[in-house]
Amino acid sequence: MTEAIRQRLNDSPVARWTVLLIVATAMMMGYFVNDVMSPLETLLEMPREAGGLGWTPSDYGFFSGSSGLINVFLLMLFFSGLILDKMGIRFTGILACSLMVLGTLLKLYGVMVDFGSDMVSFFGFELPMSVAVASLGFAIFGVGYEMTGITVSKAMVRWFTGHELALAMGIQLAMARLGTAAALSISAPIARHFTLSMPLLVSLAFLIIGLLAFLVFCVMDRKLDSSVSSQTTNSEEFHWSDIRVTLRNPGFWLITLFCVLFYSAVSPFLKFSTKLMVIKYGVDTDIAGFFSSIAPFGTIMMTPIFGLINDRYGKGVTLVITGALMLTCVHFGFSLPLHNSTIAIALMVILSIGYSLAPAALWPCVPKIIPLKCLGTAYSMIFFIQNFGRAIIPMFVGKANETDSSYTTSMLIFGFTALGAALIAVAMFYVNRQKGYGLQLPNIKS
Repeated sequence: MTEAIRQRLNDSPVARWTVLLIVATAMMMGYFVNDVMSPLETLLEMPREAGGLGWTPSDYGFFSGSSGLINVFLLMLFFSGLILDKMGIRFTGILACSLMVLGTLLKLYGVMVDFGSDMVSFFGFELPMSVAVASLGFAIFGVGYEMTGITVSKAMVRWFTGHELALAMGIQLAMARLGTAAALSISAPIARHFTLSMPLLVSLAFLIIGLLAFLVFCVMDRKLDSSVSSQTTNSEEFHWSDIRVTLRNPGFWLITLFCVLFYSAVSPFLKFSTKLMVIKYGVDTDIAGFFSSIAPFGTIMMTPIFGLINDRYGKGVTLVITGALMLTCVHFGFSLPLHNSTIAIALMVILSIGYSLAPAALWPCVPKIIPLKCLGTAYSMIFFIQNFGRAIIPMFVGKANETDSSYTTSMLIFGFTALGAALIAVAMFYVNRQKGYGLQLPNIKS
């Protein structure tokens, strides 16, 4: 009878897709808030009498980087995974959403209140009080933001294993990037028409909606949990020794190295791509951003499609290899002395396909290698290590652009980084054969 209840709940398409919509909404709200201040740099740097906060570019740079302070330097991203595996999805999700709300409240306070000329010293930085308070809020938000990401990923695995896992992850990723696109599109107009704090007030409302949505998920997840609780064994519970088992898994390290190299060849590139279009391809500054947006907007449409293909036909590692090779060709193409804007558009379209293809197949591979009980720790370690690569590569690219303004050297850096990811994916293909992970098998069980 218990099994029948579990099957009715877990195999119900309505239940599964309702869960996806709920948790993806919470994640989308987090993505919106994470980027809501990005278009406001110019307004923040205006004098207070003109409606700004009088921040300097250095102040804004410190604020922008503050979201990772607690996660990276205090290892909170790693501990978030431990909390998730030890305390469960429901507890960690509520904690994560609450931290995002708390952090945004602090950020709103830092923007709304006039602290006068009060300054704060922080490791050599002399920061206005508004910057310090807003940065503290962003750092706390960042903990909840990353924690929400790994919690939603584990929830997807719990509800969609044996079903449309890759499609579900693809839709969740598409909704998250839609949140980013919305923030970049409407934040500045809202601030100009109302006040500088209004986008944060909207953000706060969105996060509260996300928290309430997650509470609804908790009710559904508790029903699933109670229906299978009698079948839970000690082997399905997380133990600290499971961390050692994860670290000894060669598949885990191959996926981690792939993520470091692949995302280091995409995310930093997108930050440099607008200026690349202007300088190398002569694109007008007013539309250069459109060229750069081809990739993220393309992933919104294509990632779910590739996820569905992976679910039905498998070949996950093959898709990952193909995506990495496409990215490699794009970067080497950008390094060539070709200055036609049509070529730039074509390369960005290919990049968007590769950027959709590899993640759609990669993330569903993780639960095939790592058991559910320690999946949160595995995701958190992957993201933690990945952040170092995404921080180091832009430093090399920035130096390269100072000595070679043609972008040839920097594109070669991105190209060889992507090539490294492709080689790691090939190694993953052979290790999968040896270990029998099943990475080439369909996710939907017949």
